[in-house]
Amino acid sequence: MTVHDTQNPESREDALAAAVDAVRGGDLIVLPTDTVYGIGADAFSPDAVEALLEAKGRGRDTPPPVLIGDHAVLLALAADLPGYVEDLAEALWPGALTLILTAQRSLTWDLGETRGTVALRMPEDEVALELLRRTGPLAVSSANRHGKPAAQSVLDAATQLGDSVEVYLDGGPARIGASSTILDTTVTPAEIVREGAVTKEQIIAVVGDIFTPPAPETTDEDGADSGDARDAEADAADADSSAAPSTDAAEVATDEGSAVLDEGALDGTTAPDADQATSVLDLPSEPASGTDGAPDAPAETPLDGVGAPSPAPVARPESTGDGSKSTPG
Repeated sequence: MTVHDTQNPESREDALAAAVDAVRGGDLIVLPTDTVYGIGADAFSPDAVEALLEAKGRGRDTPPPVLIGDHAVLLALAADLPGYVEDLAEALWPGALTLILTAQRSLTWDLGETRGTVALRMPEDEVALELLRRTGPLAVSSANRHGKPAAQSVLDAATQLGDSVEVYLDGGPARIGASSTILDTTVTPAEIVREGAVTKEQIIAVVGDIFTPPAPETTDEDGADSGDARDAEADAADADSSAAPSTDAAEVATDEGSAVLDEGALDGTTAPDADQATSVLDLPSEPASGTDGAPDAPAETPLDGVGAPSPAPVARPESTGDGSKSTPG
């Protein structure tokens, strides 16, 4: 076990070199970060990660986060990113925000029982970033025994972890002194699973409210969506108009006054305009069945009001139209 001072520019290079050698040799290190001190290991060495969990007294059911030294590494380690993730990383990295993401399926590491996810962070600490650029991604957890307070100094870390760590980097007292905020982006809506140095309000200020599910679309009292109801009324109007007889017996009856409704889009929060049909949101409610997103055809009631010829003969008999009426499904 050795302790190296990274606060002194003259000794910093030797300290970083010792830490890089330890990581490449499969050993554990302790490094300063912007939040608290961390215990680190090569993320791609299963034996080193296992040693890290043993040093902390943790099991594989609590896999460590991964620290990275460059924004570009995010896309190399994570897949299927929600649209807001890169904006968050751009605004709040380096910083005290850890993002739970879907891990790239091609990765060969073993961090524990991650269920296909990875927790990534880019710390705002000059020494940590320089080290990460030399070593590549490091599995890093707070430098303390499981259940004990996070280390605020290299002495705190050494007291708890002792000889299980090969190299300790002393960067002075932890600047923030609080753990990072952990945001799970693999669920919808996103969820803060640990509140830390970055607040929910800061996240919303960057990407909007990602914590509230979209409002469900409006439905009528019978359960049909409002687009179905308006289409049913239009069908009924068409039927009434087309059933009207011509004043000339030789003329063929025509459909007059047929209504064509333009499709509109719901924004998920307000009711649609009265003269527009609505398309169906695909999140979070399920789309209405039918081809090309069109609403289901409304159910129809049996025809009623079928006309009968007048009992009294006239010079030019008049026919009465059939009337049909549709009700919303």
